[in-house]
Amino acid sequence: MKYISTRGNSPEVGFIDAILAGLAPDGGLYVPKEWPRLDEDVLAKIDDLPYYEVAAIVLKSFAGDDLSLETARAICAQAYDKQWHDNDIVPSREIAPNTYLMELFHGPSLAFKDVAMQMIGALFEYCLDRRGEKLSVICATSGDTGGAAVEAFKNKKNIELFVLMPDGRVSEVQKRFMTASGGDNVHALILDGDFDGAQTLLKGLFADKEFVKEVKLAPVNSVNFARIIAQCVYFLKSAQVLGKKSKIDYVVPTGNFGDALSGWVAKKLGANIGMINIANNANNALAIAMKTGHFQIGESSVATISPAMDIQIPSNFERVMYELANGDEKSRAQTIVDIYASLKAKHQFDIAPDTLAQIGKEFQSSYADDETTRIAVNDCHEKTNEVICPHTAVGWDAIKNCRKDNPIILLATAHPAKFPEAIVEILGINPDLPNFVSDLFDRPEKYEKLALNENIIKNYIRSKI
Repeated sequence: MKYISTRGNSPEVGFIDAILAGLAPDGGLYVPKEWPRLDEDVLAKIDDLPYYEVAAIVLKSFAGDDLSLETARAICAQAYDKQWHDNDIVPSREIAPNTYLMELFHGPSLAFKDVAMQMIGALFEYCLDRRGEKLSVICATSGDTGGAAVEAFKNKKNIELFVLMPDGRVSEVQKRFMTASGGDNVHALILDGDFDGAQTLLKGLFADKEFVKEVKLAPVNSVNFARIIAQCVYFLKSAQVLGKKSKIDYVVPTGNFGDALSGWVAKKLGANIGMINIANNANNALAIAMKTGHFQIGESSVATISPAMDIQIPSNFERVMYELANGDEKSRAQTIVDIYASLKAKHQFDIAPDTLAQIGKEFQSSYADDETTRIAVNDCHEKTNEVICPHTAVGWDAIKNCRKDNPIILLATAHPAKFPEAIVEILGINPDLPNFVSDLFDRPEKYEKLALNENIIKNYIRSKI
């Protein structure tokens, strides 16, 4: 299996090289040169298989000869083992007529990012041990990615983990998952600025090829295609279980577009998926662009009660635009280069009408500000007795805009106890943390507060490896 860059100026690489590098040298994102599709007989048996077996089949499909099925199975068995607090890993329940809630928060950090990070942690450890290498793993987080990365990589051999979080823009529970892990190899960095600033800094680090080589740097944000592979498993599994009579539509609360892209990838694998409805919060540049074709960002993101989605620039939308644009590899890559040059220079770009039309066949979009989100939390509780987190509530609001032809699965992206301040304000209910993390606020914290400055972060990483 070969991987190519969306920006067309990097050599083809194999699966392991693509996931250990994360970003392509030209600044693009890796995508498969040819997309795999599962055989019909494999698809037919997926609903009878345990979750880790389905994950192994998907991982092997994208790894090609770089992993045997037996190795993929061992990696996934490790990833989806005792750290999960529901036997189904990501259970789905009908909470309203023809509407299902997929609970993605039964992992160690109570958020959907655990599903991917646990696989990546096991995968990285296997690859590094096989190659006899060490790695500096880094992520910029708007809240949930960092905690999931910490739980996946803490105390893993051959890995130092650096987590960049924006000061004051994550909930206290989210912060504690990053600062109170107890992992000697975990370095939690609280930076001034917002998530987009941290993500831009991260991309700047990877633009310095000598530094990347010096510290052996690798990202685990959703720019890393391994995240997409892992996340597409729950779309595939749920669609095959529930989609016997009709296609399944999904509602995906999103900031960085990784989860929405994962649903589209599952569809390419053969999952019985209809429309993927993406739901933005007040940081709605993507939702507007998907309706108008014009993408434009402001000076900074808006702070909301759904902070993990406080992102203006959704990295994974680059992959969708590349795949759905007309033309050959070279012309599509040039389109991406031009788009991101315009974004850097003017803070905006336009999507070609034919590309926008193709996107509209696969995705719909909507958005909700904080007041609408509060109303949605209350509405869901009144109608279903479910307490949902503010991010999931952005998706609940989006359901009213969805077509009614097919069953709908709403992705519950985080446990409500990660956002107690918002839930108490809206419902007057203080959601308890699960027992296995009930001591979270008793654990000692370890973190550094640093300026959002590339040279400062580089020197810090050098000092820790």
